[in-house]
Amino acid sequence: MRWLSVLQSVLAAMFGVQSETKRQRDFHQPRPLPYIVIGVILVVLFIIVLLALVNLITPTAD
Repeated sequence: MRWLSVLQSVLAAMFGVQSETKRQRDFHQPRPLPYIVIGVILVVLFIIVLLALVNLITPTAD
């Protein structure tokens, strides 16, 4: 299992643009752990980016 392939698959699934053939290929993989690890990392990064944008855009009360 190539990590780049897993990353592309998880990103496509997160945005809802993954093809049916790739989805079927992913579900026939023997180990789900790489997909879970990359998925958790991407969700955490997404939350961090959103928090940083909110903190950047909203004014602070000084």
